[in-house]
Amino acid sequence: MKRSALGLLAVLALSAPAVQGQSATCIFRGAPDALAERPSPLDSVEIRLGGAAAKLCYGRPATAGRTVVGGQDPFGVPWRFGANEPTTLHVPFEASVGGVALSPGSYSLYAIPEARSWTIVVNGSTNRWGIPINPEVRQSDIGSFVVQVATTDAPVERLTFRFDSSAESSGILVFEWERTTFEIPISRR
Repeated sequence: MKRSALGLLAVLALSAPAVQGQSATCIFRGAPDALAERPSPLDSVEIRLGGAAAKLCYGRPATAGRTVVGGQDPFGVPWRFGANEPTTLHVPFEASVGGVALSPGSYSLYAIPEARSWTIVVNGSTNRWGIPINPEVRQSDIGSFVVQVATTDAPVERLTFRFDSSAESSGILVFEWERTTFEIPISRR
């Protein structure tokens, strides 16, 4: 059997129910058996708002003794916000992410990190590899917002997102990696 230059496409349902019995699906490129061997494991975060679930899908790189953000990946340069495929947000309802209004659908997120703040960009292109984030990719930008970064109490070896909510229809995505943490507000509109 022949494989294309991009490899086989694997679709993994990382179990997050959406609305009306559908499930949000994380899409990753490659043969299913090879996905488990990636140095940056695949992960997802369920974002439950107002009785429905959105999902953030991403690759989890490790620092492995490197300074990645602000080192290997310099400040001021668009970064894929994870590893491998773009970090992708699937929302089955109207939502606001960092103040950017979204219709139901799938979106990629990327970041432009700086020392004290990061610009988070919401992009309409999800069917691509995570890099490069070139002018062609940026033509699909929908909106952006700035988050202030804080320092973690201890180093975080593997990039991590988690969802915290204290309200029915809003919450925050928390990003932690290396010595950096910040919050991304998300709500159902």
